[in-house]
Parts: sequence; structure tokens; C-alpha cells
Amino acid sequence: MFPKIASFNTPDFLRGFIPDQIVINSYGLCIGIGIIAAYFIILYNTKHLGINKDNLSELFMWGFVAAFVGGKIIFYLEDPSKYIANPSLMLKNMGNGFVFYGSLLLVVPTIYLWLRQKKISFWPFMDGVAFGGPILHSFGRLGCFLAGCCHGKVCTNSFGVIFSDPDSAASIKNVPLYPTQLFDIGINLITLLIVYLFSIKQQFKGQLFLVYIMLYAIGRAINENFRGDDERGFLFGGLITYSQFIALFLITLSAVAWYYLAKKEKGTNT
Repeated sequence: MFPKIASFNTPDFLRGFIPDQIVINSYGLCIGIGIIAAYFIILYNTKHLGINKDNLSELFMWGFVAAFVGGKIIFYLEDPSKYIANPSLMLKNMGNGFVFYGSLLLVVPTIYLWLRQKKISFWPFMDGVAFGGPILHSFGRLGCFLAGCCHGKVCTNSFGVIFSDPDSAASIKNVPLYPTQLFDIGINLITLLIVYLFSIKQQFKGQLFLVYIMLYAIGRAINENFRGDDERGFLFGGLITYSQFIALFLITLSAVAWYYLAKKEKGTNT
């Protein structure tokens, strides 16, 4: 599609300090817009907890670091033998190739530790994240679509899209592929709508976040069947992908948390 939005030469007085040509990549731009949008959405939905711009900015900084590290670790673990055989590939792929679930699995405990230090309730805050998370993720997937990464298998019906740009990250070019990035955006937006509907008659703290996690995990597990980047790896003799395994784990963990939080809320009200 459009992996690069624009590029321009660096002014003479800045050359030597920064690269001679500045490139605005679509993926980075979309991530930036998504972060800003999620920041204000989460701020709006958590201000009743005492969250303000300053401390939320601090949390976002730590969250960004955790998301980067977690996303890269799981990315490398999807094909560890490749990076063990050639460790230099880890540095080469440092700027691209992230796994959402890896980011999520490290961001959540990072948020927990930060909130605990600030003496802010974890589950009510995560309910606010349930509104911002799908928006950030949707912008991220839009960036993936424009860049060509996270694409689908070869498609023989009208759903197919073609990645022809030489700079596209798509491993298969000039052939119709399933737009799994757009499918993921649809999953996130449907999830956001359902989260909102649950918020009207929320039953316990943390429910909205658990709805978000479970619904996205279900949608992602289905969407994996259309993904075409097979280098991400499989488990159990090719039965499921790494992401499907993590999805099943998160669904189970969320169901257990749902049971205990609902039981706790019921006990409080009796």
C-alpha cells in the first residue's frame, strides 16, 4: 500500500546531526496518532480515579517501553532458532516486527505495579483502558495495512488486496491477499461497541477490561486462520499458532478473573 507517507531532504544546517533524508513512515505515524487518541480517551475515562495528564503521561512512557520489549521478545521467540543461528538479525529487526500479545503480557503487569505505587485501584483503571486499547490497536493495524506487514494468505475472492509497493513489508507482492489487518480493525471496533454496551449496566469493576480481552482474543484466534505470515510459527505439530495459544490462555485467565471478581462484588453487596 503506502509504507512511506512522505520524505524530504534535511536542511543543510541540520545535516551531520540527523540523517540527510527524513522519511515519515505510515506505520510510525499511525502508531503515534493511536497513542495520542488512546491517551485522551483513557484520561477521560479514569479522571475520577485521580488520574491527571502528568501521571498518565508517566504511565504511558513506562507502558511504551514495556510494549516495545514485550512485543520484541515474543517476536523473537516465534522463531528462536533463526535468531540463535544469526544473532545480528535481532538488531536488524529491532525497528520492525512486533507481537501485540507480547506487548499486552508485559504492559498489564507494568500498569499494575505503577498503579500500586500510586495507590490507584487497578481494575477500575483497566476498565478505562478497555476504551482506549481498541482505538490504539486499530490505528496500529491501520499502520500495518499501509506498511504491508501482518498480511493474510493468498485470496481468491473479492476480499483480496494487492501490495505492490517495492518498500512494502508484505512477503507476497502483486498477488491478492486477505486484508487481515482490516479484519483486526473490525474486531477491535466491534469489541469497543460491546464494551460500551456493557458499561451501561456494569456489574463489577474490571468487567469492561475482561470483555475487551476475551472478545479480542476470540476474534484474533479466528483471524489467525487467514494470516499468511507463516514464519510466526506454530505449536502442537502445526495445530495452532503462537497467537492462538496465547488467545486461549487469555480467554481462560479472563474467565477465571471474571468468576472471582463477580463473586467478590456479589459478596460485597449482600
